[in-house]
Amino acid sequence: MNEQNPIFILGPTNIPDRIRNAMNKQTVDHRSPKFSELFMSVLSDLKTVFKTARGTVLAFPSTGTGGWEAALQNTLDPGDRVLAARHGVFSHRWIDMCQRHGLEVDVIDCAWGSPAPAELFAERLENDKQGTIKAVLVTHNETATGVRSDILAVRKAIDKAGHSALLLVDGVSSIASMDFQMDAWGVDIAVTGSQKGFMLPAGLGIVAVSERAIEIAKTKKTARCFFDFPEMLKANQAGGYPYTPALQHFYGLRESLDMLLEEGLDQVFARHRRAADAVRAAVAGWGLSLCSTSAPHHSDTVSAIYVPPGVDSNMLTDLALRKYGVSFGIGLGQMTGKAFRIGHLGSITDTMILGGLATLEMAMSELAYPVKLGSGTTAAQKVFVGRP
Repeated sequence: MNEQNPIFILGPTNIPDRIRNAMNKQTVDHRSPKFSELFMSVLSDLKTVFKTARGTVLAFPSTGTGGWEAALQNTLDPGDRVLAARHGVFSHRWIDMCQRHGLEVDVIDCAWGSPAPAELFAERLENDKQGTIKAVLVTHNETATGVRSDILAVRKAIDKAGHSALLLVDGVSSIASMDFQMDAWGVDIAVTGSQKGFMLPAGLGIVAVSERAIEIAKTKKTARCFFDFPEMLKANQAGGYPYTPALQHFYGLRESLDMLLEEGLDQVFARHRRAADAVRAAVAGWGLSLCSTSAPHHSDTVSAIYVPPGVDSNMLTDLALRKYGVSFGIGLGQMTGKAFRIGHLGSITDTMILGGLATLEMAMSELAYPVKLGSGTTAAQKVFVGRP
């Protein structure tokens, strides 16, 4: 029975029955008009979620990590210089990928819990008089620390420096759950995956690409096949794929988009903000603290929470899963054993949040945390009561 419990990890997220049922389809010919009609409607509505009229959305049978790789392979060559901040596990992984691809990475190391530093980006770009920096990489939502970075501020930093660098953004744990404005923020490539805000199993790396980035991809000599933007774009424009698509995922994605648009994107974002506010109220009620150090940059999809000194956070997540059948995110990187994470994204409701918080309180009580039963759930209830 414990398989019926919701999960509070950062992906894959809970899959609504509507989406699971939609994916339970017999295979069709992926070169038939039937698939083409479904596929093209999905690509069109994905642009609404990314908030782009000028960009093009591509969906690779992959994950967000594949989307990262596609972004690098299509716009950069080995030896090219890029600028990135390291302030969590996932921003570090993107840097590591760049280095494996032979790119020269200017790394700005920041304290974990802080956002990407737009002001330091501006300084580095202003000093790059020769324009050798080809791209700026930003993690919109650092999943390890629960920190949201200001993408518009980074775009303004690039523009202020009069620099031509591309703006590449990891939106894996934000897009479809928090507001993302590709055109208004001047983003050249935005990457996400199917298994988070879109509430699907892992299996699609979804990449929105600006006109400029597509033109650059046409000139690049870096070897690529599976992740080739021009080849994928050519096939998509004809209503299909250059190879076999993840067919059932598109049935699910069609249903996911229907659910998001029926609810309304503003309401989706408000629901995630409400869930995040409730979790943050609970953390304060417990007397614990967030890893995120700046309220304006708190994530609306994940909260990373420090445990009391001398306590192993892995014991908490292990007990919650073993005894109560509920999964929470463990601490990653330098937060291993020091923090746990609550994922509050995708298919999530007020009552699901309250159940997760109550589970944590029971587990903390059994581990002798200095936390009073009901302190967090009561604080969260006060957030929910009276809210639309």
